[in-house]
Amino acid sequence: MKKNKLTLFIFIALIAGIALGYILNVNSIDAYNQNILNADAKVKSIEVSIKKTADTTSAVFTQLKADRKVNAAIKKTNEDIREKKLEYFTLLSDIFLRLIKMIVAPLVFTTLVVGVAKVGDIKAVGRIGGKTLGWFMAMSLMSLVLGLILVNLFEPGKHMNLTLPDQLVNTGIQKAAMSVKDFIAHVFPKSIAESMATNEILQIVVFSLFFGVATAAIGDMGQVVIKAFDAIAHVILKMTGYVMNFAPLAVFGAMTAIVAKQGLNVLNTYAIFIGEFYFGLAILWAMLIFIGFLILKKRVFRLVSDMKEPAILAFSTASSEAAYPKTMMLLERFGCKDKIVSFVLPLGYSFNLDGSMMYMTFASLFIAQAYGIHLGFEQQISMLLILMLTSKGIAGVPRASLVVIAGTIASFNIPEAGLALLIGIDPLLDMGRSATNVVGNSIATAVVSKWEGELKDS
Repeated sequence: MKKNKLTLFIFIALIAGIALGYILNVNSIDAYNQNILNADAKVKSIEVSIKKTADTTSAVFTQLKADRKVNAAIKKTNEDIREKKLEYFTLLSDIFLRLIKMIVAPLVFTTLVVGVAKVGDIKAVGRIGGKTLGWFMAMSLMSLVLGLILVNLFEPGKHMNLTLPDQLVNTGIQKAAMSVKDFIAHVFPKSIAESMATNEILQIVVFSLFFGVATAAIGDMGQVVIKAFDAIAHVILKMTGYVMNFAPLAVFGAMTAIVAKQGLNVLNTYAIFIGEFYFGLAILWAMLIFIGFLILKKRVFRLVSDMKEPAILAFSTASSEAAYPKTMMLLERFGCKDKIVSFVLPLGYSFNLDGSMMYMTFASLFIAQAYGIHLGFEQQISMLLILMLTSKGIAGVPRASLVVIAGTIASFNIPEAGLALLIGIDPLLDMGRSATNVVGNSIATAVVSKWEGELKDS
């Protein structure tokens, strides 16, 4: 009953946030949005004029530079005022996400150590790990290929006909073209304290695996550690229950801020792109559920139904991480063994972000299409394989998908300035990606539990 109440409150908060956000946008924020758009258009127009001015010492050139500076200042001032007016709403979601981040690292560490120590045999850990990573790689590949097929089928960027921009345009996003060496170095922590402080889930997983295997290896002495960590994990899960009570407020704040800032006009401007992407997510959900059905039979439908609350939470806050503790609790209630849940789920947050995977190929080729850049079949497959590598292990980075895309498209001479096409609507797309990531990881955990014979009937 309590679970249904919280889901209901989150849904009500979602609707209320959209309604209030729209009212604020129309009555207050839209004026600042118009000022920002007008100033931005003037800056771009002036930059074109500056490029055409041959004499850089002329009075005209000096005036153009002064006008550009004035309009850039107007844009910045209006952005600051807009943020100031919405800061109390964004504060609600920020506090909640901070509380969740406070919980996630110790929860992953304690539950994974207990899970691995209970498995005991290092061969069993390797077997479960092999099955888990095999599933993750297959689902990642499926998601990337689906994105590739859909973007070639729909061609959402084809009619934009944009001219190639100045290569010096700054999108504000740091690219992350991660090499194999960088990725391997990133996996292994140099300090567990640093990994915990920065919520580097993959590094925490690696340390926890070593710690858990070592705990099991010392025999009876390790039982003290297992009991202590088990108790700590239960305390953290109890804390999770307290934190989750704030979820409706966080959802309300997040939705109010995003709708007030973006308005519903952004839906009109990018309606086709957003519609096609969410259609792709619907297909991805159907494929994940179908594959889950082949292994879990009818129970997969109950699993997806059970995940309503964490999926809505991830959607509303645009953060898969926000749903992590609740997802863990519901998977154990569904019948997955705690040692499997604590092993598979944290790995999934680094290796199995299905929604994000689909978005990466979809968005990368959308930018190429917008600038009329044709990529052949071989180049598209190369991009897909690069994304398979560069997307792993950076789930904790803000706007992680855009960061990965920035690093990847640079390798194919696609202008990074094209990311500006996505920055405005990325929060709306991130909501769908995050909810899909939760569902994908839940099905993965249940499937591995089934394969290990550790899925209880309930």
